Amino acid sequence: MTLASTPEAETQAAPDALQWEAGGTSRIPFAVYTDEARHKKELERFFYKNHWCYVGLEAEIPESGDFKRTVVGERSVIMTRGTDGTIHVVENVCAHRGMQFCRERHGNKKEFVCPYHQWSYTLQGDLQGVPFRRGVRQDGKVNGGMPADFDPKDHGLTPLKVAVRGGVVFASFDHAVESLEDFMGPTILGYFDRLFSGRKLTILGYNRQRIPGNWKLMQENIKDPYHPGLLHTWFVTFGLWRADNKSELRMDAHHRHAAMISTRGAAGQGGQVTQVSSFKESMQLEDPRFLDIVPEPWWGGPTAVMTTLFPSVIFQQQVNSVSTRHIQPDGHGAFDFVWTHFGFEDDSPEMTERRLRQANLFGPAGFVSADDGEVIEFSQQGFEQKPFHRALAELGGRDVGETDHMVTETLIRGMYEYWRKVMEA
Repeated sequence: MTLASTPEAETQAAPDALQWEAGGTSRIPFAVYTDEARHKKELERFFYKNHWCYVGLEAEIPESGDFKRTVVGERSVIMTRGTDGTIHVVENVCAHRGMQFCRERHGNKKEFVCPYHQWSYTLQGDLQGVPFRRGVRQDGKVNGGMPADFDPKDHGLTPLKVAVRGGVVFASFDHAVESLEDFMGPTILGYFDRLFSGRKLTILGYNRQRIPGNWKLMQENIKDPYHPGLLHTWFVTFGLWRADNKSELRMDAHHRHAAMISTRGAAGQGGQVTQVSSFKESMQLEDPRFLDIVPEPWWGGPTAVMTTLFPSVIFQQQVNSVSTRHIQPDGHGAFDFVWTHFGFEDDSPEMTERRLRQANLFGPAGFVSADDGEVIEFSQQGFEQKPFHRALAELGGRDVGETDHMVTETLIRGMYEYWRKVMEA
Protein backbone atom coordinates (compact mmCIF):
# COMPACT_ATOMS: atom_id res chain seq x y z
CA MET A 1 0.00 0.00 0.00
CA THR A 2 1.34 3.46 -0.91
CA LEU A 3 1.01 6.11 1.76
CA ALA A 4 0.20 9.68 0.82
CA SER A 5 2.95 12.19 1.43
CA THR A 6 2.38 14.50 4.36
CA PRO A 7 4.18 17.71 5.38
CA GLU A 8 5.48 15.87 8.45
CA ALA A 9 6.89 13.04 6.30
CA GLU A 10 8.53 15.51 3.93
CA THR A 11 10.12 17.31 6.86
CA GLN A 12 11.52 14.05 8.20
CA ALA A 13 12.83 13.09 4.76
CA ALA A 14 14.51 16.45 4.20
CA PRO A 15 15.53 17.82 7.60
CA ASP A 16 17.83 20.36 5.92
CA ALA A 17 15.03 22.04 3.99
CA LEU A 18 14.18 25.63 4.83
CA GLN A 19 10.83 27.28 4.24
CA TRP A 20 11.18 30.85 2.93
CA GLU A 21 7.87 32.70 3.25
CA ALA A 22 6.79 34.72 0.21
CA GLY A 23 9.65 33.27 -1.82
CA GLY A 24 12.81 35.29 -2.29
CA THR A 25 14.86 36.29 0.74
CA SER A 26 12.86 39.01 2.46
CA ARG A 27 11.71 36.63 5.22
CA ILE A 28 14.69 34.84 6.73
CA PRO A 29 14.03 31.62 8.70
CA PHE A 30 15.46 31.74 12.22
CA ALA A 31 16.86 28.24 11.55
CA VAL A 32 19.48 29.98 9.35
CA TYR A 33 21.06 31.14 12.62
CA THR A 34 20.44 28.21 14.97
CA ASP A 35 21.36 24.94 13.27
CA GLU A 36 24.83 23.49 13.94
CA ALA A 37 24.83 21.17 10.90
CA ARG A 38 23.98 24.10 8.64
CA HIS A 39 26.77 26.11 10.26
CA LYS A 40 29.33 23.41 9.40
CA LYS A 41 28.07 23.42 5.82
CA GLU A 42 28.55 27.21 5.73
CA LEU A 43 32.15 26.83 6.87
CA GLU A 44 32.90 24.42 4.03
CA ARG A 45 31.11 26.39 1.33
CA PHE A 46 31.95 29.97 2.32
CA PHE A 47 35.19 29.87 4.32
CA TYR A 48 37.07 26.84 2.95
CA LYS A 49 36.04 26.74 -0.73
CA ASN A 50 35.58 29.27 -3.54
CA HIS A 51 36.12 32.32 -1.33
CA TRP A 52 38.97 34.55 -0.20
CA CYS A 53 39.18 35.29 3.52
CA TYR A 54 40.92 38.19 5.24
CA VAL A 55 43.91 37.26 7.41
CA GLY A 56 45.66 40.56 8.17
CA LEU A 57 47.68 43.53 7.04
CA GLU A 58 51.23 43.49 5.70
CA ALA A 59 52.08 46.13 8.29
CA GLU A 60 51.50 43.53 11.04
CA ILE A 61 54.48 41.48 9.82
CA PRO A 62 56.95 44.09 8.49
CA GLU A 63 60.20 42.13 9.06
CA SER A 64 61.49 38.75 7.95
CA GLY A 65 60.42 36.13 10.51
CA ASP A 66 57.44 38.12 11.75
CA PHE A 67 54.23 36.15 12.12
CA LYS A 68 50.61 36.57 13.17
CA ARG A 69 48.33 33.75 14.31
CA THR A 70 44.77 34.17 13.11
CA VAL A 71 41.94 32.08 11.61
CA VAL A 72 40.17 31.29 8.37
CA GLY A 73 36.69 30.25 9.38
CA GLU A 74 37.30 28.09 12.44
CA ARG A 75 40.71 26.82 11.29
CA SER A 76 43.81 28.30 12.94
CA VAL A 77 46.37 29.67 10.47
CA ILE A 78 49.66 31.58 10.64
CA MET A 79 50.58 34.51 8.40
CA THR A 80 54.37 34.78 8.06
CA ARG A 81 56.94 36.87 6.21
CA GLY A 82 59.70 34.70 4.77
CA THR A 83 63.40 35.48 4.51
CA ASP A 84 62.84 36.79 0.96
CA GLY A 85 60.05 39.10 2.11
CA THR A 86 57.30 36.91 0.64
CA ILE A 87 54.10 36.48 2.68
CA HIS A 88 52.91 32.94 3.37
CA VAL A 89 49.86 31.57 5.18
CA VAL A 90 49.98 28.02 6.58
CA GLU A 91 47.60 26.00 8.71
CA ASN A 92 48.50 25.84 12.39
CA VAL A 93 48.38 22.03 12.56
CA CYS A 94 51.54 19.95 12.90
CA ALA A 95 51.89 17.34 10.14
CA HIS A 96 52.95 14.73 12.72
CA ARG A 97 50.23 14.41 15.36
CA GLY A 98 48.01 17.34 14.53
CA MET A 99 48.87 19.71 17.38
CA GLN A 100 48.14 23.44 17.04
CA PHE A 101 51.78 24.22 17.72
CA CYS A 102 51.75 28.04 17.54
CA ARG A 103 50.24 29.63 20.64
CA GLU A 104 51.47 33.25 20.44
CA ARG A 105 49.34 35.83 18.63
CA HIS A 106 52.34 37.70 17.19
CA GLY A 107 56.09 37.27 17.21
CA ASN A 108 59.27 36.72 15.25
CA LYS A 109 60.89 33.34 14.60
CA LYS A 110 63.48 31.78 12.32
CA GLU A 111 61.45 28.56 12.24
CA PHE A 112 58.39 26.94 13.77
CA VAL A 113 58.93 24.05 16.17
CA CYS A 114 56.12 21.87 17.47
CA PRO A 115 56.71 21.43 21.23
CA TYR A 116 55.20 17.93 21.29
CA HIS A 117 57.88 16.06 19.31
CA GLN A 118 60.08 18.92 18.07
CA TRP A 119 59.22 18.66 14.39
CA SER A 120 60.45 21.91 12.84
CA TYR A 121 59.25 23.86 9.82
CA THR A 122 60.50 26.76 7.74
CA LEU A 123 58.58 30.02 7.70
CA GLN A 124 56.80 28.90 4.54
CA GLY A 125 55.78 25.60 6.15
CA ASP A 126 58.31 23.12 4.74
CA LEU A 127 59.29 20.31 7.10
CA GLN A 128 63.00 20.63 7.83
CA GLY A 129 63.67 18.60 10.95
CA VAL A 130 62.41 15.31 12.45
CA PRO A 131 64.11 14.13 15.66
CA PHE A 132 65.35 10.53 15.46
CA ARG A 133 64.32 10.32 11.81
CA ARG A 134 67.13 7.81 11.23
CA GLY A 135 66.67 6.06 14.56
CA VAL A 136 69.01 5.72 17.54
CA ARG A 137 72.21 3.65 17.58
CA GLN A 138 72.36 1.33 20.55
CA ASP A 139 74.61 -1.67 21.14
CA GLY A 140 76.05 -1.49 17.65
CA LYS A 141 72.72 -1.34 15.83
CA VAL A 142 70.17 1.30 14.80
CA ASN A 143 66.78 1.12 16.47
CA GLY A 144 63.63 2.82 15.27
CA GLY A 145 63.47 5.79 12.93
CA MET A 146 61.10 6.73 10.16
CA PRO A 147 60.48 4.35 7.21
CA ALA A 148 63.05 4.44 4.43
CA ASP A 149 60.56 6.02 2.02
CA PHE A 150 59.70 8.89 4.41
CA ASP A 151 60.10 12.15 2.46
CA PRO A 152 59.94 15.46 4.36
CA LYS A 153 58.57 17.11 1.22
CA ASP A 154 55.35 15.14 1.74
CA HIS A 155 54.84 16.31 5.31
CA GLY A 156 54.90 20.09 5.35
CA LEU A 157 52.27 22.34 6.88
CA THR A 158 49.17 22.84 4.74
CA PRO A 159 49.77 25.98 2.64
CA LEU A 160 46.99 28.37 1.69
CA LYS A 161 46.79 30.38 -1.50
CA VAL A 162 47.73 34.00 -0.75
CA ALA A 163 46.75 37.30 -2.38
CA VAL A 164 48.01 40.71 -1.28
CA ARG A 165 46.53 43.98 -2.48
CA GLY A 166 47.05 47.46 -1.10
CA GLY A 167 48.77 46.07 2.00
CA VAL A 168 45.87 43.72 2.85
CA VAL A 169 46.47 39.95 2.97
CA PHE A 170 43.86 37.37 1.95
CA ALA A 171 44.15 33.59 1.94
CA SER A 172 42.16 30.58 0.76
CA PHE A 173 42.37 26.83 1.37
CA ASP A 174 41.00 26.51 -2.18
CA HIS A 175 43.93 26.86 -4.58
CA ALA A 176 41.51 26.96 -7.53
CA VAL A 177 39.69 30.03 -6.18
CA GLU A 178 39.13 32.89 -8.65
CA SER A 179 41.43 35.91 -8.54
CA LEU A 180 40.95 38.32 -5.65
CA GLU A 181 39.96 41.05 -8.11
CA ASP A 182 37.28 38.88 -9.71
CA PHE A 183 36.10 37.81 -6.26
CA MET A 184 35.49 41.43 -5.26
CA GLY A 185 34.13 42.57 -8.60
CA PRO A 186 34.75 46.04 -10.10
CA THR A 187 32.31 47.99 -7.92
CA ILE A 188 33.57 46.76 -4.56
CA LEU A 189 37.17 46.73 -5.78
CA GLY A 190 36.84 50.46 -6.42
CA TYR A 191 35.85 51.12 -2.81
CA PHE A 192 38.58 48.77 -1.56
CA ASP A 193 41.23 50.63 -3.59
CA ARG A 194 39.89 53.96 -2.34
CA LEU A 195 40.92 52.94 1.21
CA PHE A 196 43.92 50.76 0.37
CA SER A 197 45.46 52.79 -2.42
CA GLY A 198 49.06 51.68 -1.89
CA ARG A 199 49.96 54.15 0.87
CA LYS A 200 52.00 52.28 3.45
CA LEU A 201 49.91 51.34 6.49
CA THR A 202 50.79 51.62 10.17
CA ILE A 203 49.16 49.65 12.98
CA LEU A 204 47.57 51.75 15.73
CA GLY A 205 46.05 49.02 17.90
CA TYR A 206 43.61 46.15 18.35
CA ASN A 207 40.29 45.42 20.01
CA ARG A 208 38.84 41.94 20.46
CA GLN A 209 35.39 40.90 21.59
CA ARG A 210 33.32 37.72 21.78
CA ILE A 211 29.76 38.24 20.56
CA PRO A 212 27.22 35.51 21.43
CA GLY A 213 25.43 35.55 18.09
CA ASN A 214 25.60 33.94 14.66
CA TRP A 215 28.47 35.25 12.52
CA LYS A 216 26.16 36.31 9.67
CA LEU A 217 24.49 38.84 11.96
CA MET A 218 27.58 41.05 11.81
CA GLN A 219 27.60 40.89 8.02
CA GLU A 220 23.90 41.84 8.16
CA ASN A 221 24.56 44.63 10.65
CA ILE A 222 26.97 46.39 8.29
CA LYS A 223 24.63 45.78 5.36
CA ASP A 224 21.79 47.43 7.30
CA PRO A 225 21.49 51.23 6.87
CA TYR A 226 18.09 51.18 8.61
CA HIS A 227 19.40 50.87 12.17
CA PRO A 228 22.32 53.37 12.54
CA GLY A 229 20.14 56.48 12.77
CA LEU A 230 17.71 54.71 15.12
CA LEU A 231 19.87 52.57 17.41
CA HIS A 232 22.98 54.73 17.66
CA THR A 233 22.36 57.93 19.62
CA TRP A 234 25.79 59.17 18.65
CA PHE A 235 25.28 58.81 14.94
CA VAL A 236 21.96 60.56 14.67
CA THR A 237 22.61 63.31 17.23
CA PHE A 238 25.93 64.42 15.77
CA GLY A 239 25.01 63.80 12.15
CA LEU A 240 27.62 61.12 11.46
CA TRP A 241 25.09 58.72 9.94
CA ARG A 242 21.47 59.78 9.44
CA ALA A 243 18.65 58.66 7.20
CA ASP A 244 18.62 62.07 5.51
CA ASN A 245 22.35 62.06 4.71
CA LYS A 246 23.34 61.79 1.06
CA SER A 247 23.95 58.07 0.60
CA GLU A 248 24.44 55.14 -1.76
CA LEU A 249 24.21 51.37 -1.39
CA ARG A 250 26.33 49.34 -3.81
CA MET A 251 26.85 45.58 -4.36
CA ASP A 252 28.92 43.19 -6.44
CA ALA A 253 27.24 41.18 -9.20
CA HIS A 254 26.60 38.24 -6.84
CA HIS A 255 25.14 40.52 -4.12
CA ARG A 256 27.46 38.95 -1.52
CA HIS A 257 29.67 42.01 -0.96
CA ALA A 258 28.39 45.53 -0.36
CA ALA A 259 29.36 49.12 0.33
CA MET A 260 27.29 51.61 2.33
CA ILE A 261 28.34 55.15 1.50
CA SER A 262 27.26 58.22 3.45
CA THR A 263 28.14 61.92 3.41
CA ARG A 264 27.76 63.72 6.68
CA GLY A 265 25.31 66.61 6.81
CA ALA A 266 24.94 69.34 9.40
CA ALA A 267 24.20 68.07 12.92
CA GLY A 268 21.24 69.40 14.85
CA GLN A 269 17.59 69.92 13.96
CA GLY A 270 16.36 67.97 10.96
CA GLY A 271 12.85 67.01 9.94
CA GLN A 272 13.84 63.39 9.33
CA VAL A 273 15.30 62.77 12.76
CA THR A 274 13.84 65.00 15.45
CA GLN A 275 11.03 62.53 16.19
CA VAL A 276 13.47 59.61 16.54
CA SER A 277 13.94 58.64 20.20
CA SER A 278 17.71 58.25 19.77
CA PHE A 279 18.05 61.90 18.71
CA LYS A 280 19.26 63.79 21.79
CA GLU A 281 19.11 67.48 20.97
CA SER A 282 20.64 68.47 24.31
CA MET A 283 23.57 66.05 24.12
CA GLN A 284 26.92 67.81 24.33
CA LEU A 285 30.48 66.49 24.31
CA GLU A 286 32.75 66.90 27.32
CA ASP A 287 35.64 66.66 24.86
CA PRO A 288 34.75 68.19 21.47
CA ARG A 289 37.92 66.73 19.96
CA PHE A 290 35.96 63.54 19.25
CA LEU A 291 34.31 65.51 16.45
CA ASP A 292 37.53 67.17 15.30
CA ILE A 293 36.94 65.87 11.78
CA VAL A 294 39.38 66.85 9.05
CA PRO A 295 38.38 65.94 5.46
CA GLU A 296 41.07 63.95 3.65
CA PRO A 297 41.76 64.19 -0.11
CA TRP A 298 41.30 60.45 -0.68
CA TRP A 299 37.72 60.50 0.62
CA GLY A 300 36.46 61.88 -2.69
CA GLY A 301 33.32 63.18 -1.01
CA PRO A 302 31.86 60.49 1.29
CA THR A 303 32.60 60.88 4.99
CA ALA A 304 31.86 57.21 5.73
CA VAL A 305 32.15 54.04 3.67
CA MET A 306 31.46 50.65 5.26
CA THR A 307 32.46 47.78 2.99
CA THR A 308 31.48 44.18 3.75
CA LEU A 309 33.51 41.51 2.01
CA PHE A 310 31.66 38.24 2.40
CA PRO A 311 32.18 36.17 4.48
CA SER A 312 35.02 37.33 6.69
CA VAL A 313 35.72 41.05 6.95
CA ILE A 314 34.44 44.59 7.16
CA PHE A 315 36.52 47.56 6.04
CA GLN A 316 35.59 50.70 7.92
CA GLN A 317 36.12 54.35 7.14
CA GLN A 318 34.09 56.47 9.54
CA VAL A 319 35.33 60.04 9.19
CA ASN A 320 39.04 59.84 10.15
CA SER A 321 38.85 56.44 11.86
CA VAL A 322 39.89 53.51 9.63
CA SER A 323 40.00 49.84 10.59
CA THR A 324 39.45 46.27 9.54
CA ARG A 325 36.96 44.10 11.43
CA HIS A 326 37.62 40.37 11.19
CA ILE A 327 34.70 37.96 11.73
CA GLN A 328 35.86 34.68 13.29
CA PRO A 329 33.03 32.13 13.73
CA ASP A 330 32.94 29.81 16.75
CA GLY A 331 29.96 27.52 16.35
CA HIS A 332 26.59 28.68 15.08
CA GLY A 333 25.91 30.89 18.09
CA ALA A 334 29.07 32.93 18.67
CA PHE A 335 31.95 34.65 16.92
CA ASP A 336 35.08 36.57 17.81
CA PHE A 337 35.29 40.05 16.34
CA VAL A 338 38.79 41.47 15.94
CA TRP A 339 39.34 45.14 15.13
CA THR A 340 42.64 46.32 13.66
CA HIS A 341 42.87 50.11 13.79
CA PHE A 342 45.40 51.53 11.37
CA GLY A 343 46.68 54.73 9.83
CA PHE A 344 49.09 55.69 7.08
CA GLU A 345 52.83 56.10 7.32
CA ASP A 346 52.63 59.63 5.91
CA ASP A 347 50.04 60.77 8.48
CA SER A 348 51.05 63.76 10.58
CA PRO A 349 51.31 63.21 14.36
CA GLU A 350 48.10 65.25 14.70
CA MET A 351 46.23 62.99 12.27
CA THR A 352 47.46 59.88 14.10
CA GLU A 353 46.12 61.29 17.37
CA ARG A 354 42.86 62.14 15.61
CA ARG A 355 42.48 58.59 14.27
CA LEU A 356 43.17 57.13 17.71
CA ARG A 357 40.69 59.45 19.38
CA GLN A 358 37.93 58.77 16.86
CA ALA A 359 38.58 55.03 17.21
CA ASN A 360 36.90 55.39 20.60
CA LEU A 361 33.61 55.71 18.74
CA PHE A 362 34.06 52.09 17.66
CA GLY A 363 35.36 48.82 19.08
CA PRO A 364 33.77 46.68 21.83
CA ALA A 365 33.17 49.61 24.20
CA GLY A 366 32.83 52.26 21.52
CA PHE A 367 30.29 55.05 21.84
CA VAL A 368 28.60 53.55 18.76
CA SER A 369 29.63 49.93 18.31
CA ALA A 370 28.83 48.67 21.80
CA ASP A 371 25.18 48.89 20.73
CA ASP A 372 25.72 46.46 17.84
CA GLY A 373 27.21 43.69 19.97
CA GLU A 374 24.31 43.92 22.39
CA VAL A 375 21.52 43.81 19.82
CA ILE A 376 23.18 40.87 18.04
CA GLU A 377 23.27 38.94 21.33
CA PHE A 378 19.60 39.69 22.00
CA SER A 379 18.66 38.72 18.43
CA GLN A 380 20.36 35.35 18.80
CA GLN A 381 18.45 34.78 22.03
CA GLY A 382 15.20 35.40 20.16
CA PHE A 383 16.16 33.00 17.36
CA GLU A 384 17.00 30.22 19.82
CA GLN A 385 13.73 30.80 21.68
CA LYS A 386 11.58 30.60 18.52
CA PRO A 387 13.54 28.58 15.91
CA PHE A 388 10.47 27.91 13.75
CA HIS A 389 9.86 31.63 13.12
CA ARG A 390 11.42 34.08 10.63
CA ALA A 391 12.90 37.57 10.43
CA LEU A 392 11.47 40.28 8.18
CA ALA A 393 13.69 42.31 5.83
CA GLU A 394 11.15 44.07 3.63
CA LEU A 395 12.01 47.74 4.09
CA GLY A 396 12.18 49.16 0.60
CA GLY A 397 10.35 46.20 -0.89
CA ARG A 398 11.24 42.56 -1.50
CA ASP A 399 13.53 42.90 -4.48
CA VAL A 400 17.31 43.26 -4.59
CA GLY A 401 19.08 46.22 -6.14
CA GLU A 402 21.37 49.18 -5.51
CA THR A 403 19.86 52.38 -4.16
CA ASP A 404 20.67 56.03 -3.51
CA HIS A 405 19.03 56.11 -0.09
CA MET A 406 19.25 54.28 3.25
CA VAL A 407 15.61 53.45 3.87
CA THR A 408 15.92 49.87 2.65
CA GLU A 409 17.10 46.39 3.60
CA THR A 410 18.08 45.46 0.06
CA LEU A 411 21.67 44.55 0.96
CA ILE A 412 20.48 41.94 3.46
CA ARG A 413 18.11 40.46 0.89
CA GLY A 414 20.97 40.39 -1.60
CA MET A 415 23.28 38.55 0.79
CA TYR A 416 20.68 35.85 1.41
CA GLU A 417 19.99 35.56 -2.30
CA TYR A 418 23.63 34.55 -2.64
CA TRP A 419 23.49 32.40 0.52
CA ARG A 420 20.57 30.41 -0.89
CA LYS A 421 22.32 29.80 -4.21
CA VAL A 422 25.39 28.38 -2.46
CA MET A 423 23.77 26.59 0.48
CA GLU A 424 20.69 25.11 -1.17
CA ALA A 425 22.16 24.04 -4.51
